[in-house]
Amino acid sequence: MALNSIEELLDDMRQGKMVILMDDEDRENEGDLIIASECVRTEDINFMARFARGLICMPMTRERCE
Repeated sequence: MALNSIEELLDDMRQGKMVILMDDEDRENEGDLIIASECVRTEDINFMARFARGLICMPMTRERCE
């Protein structure tokens, strides 16, 4: 499997695309779905919940949380 460069990953994220960020094989050897928070749509959250089945985390301002 070919892996993209960090530059390619950042470019995709700037375009609002969801990417898989993988850690080192010698660590947990897993990947996380990542998308820029300002680009997240309902469909993206549904995709994560349906296919990734992990925790969905999103940064939020204090004002939004209140």
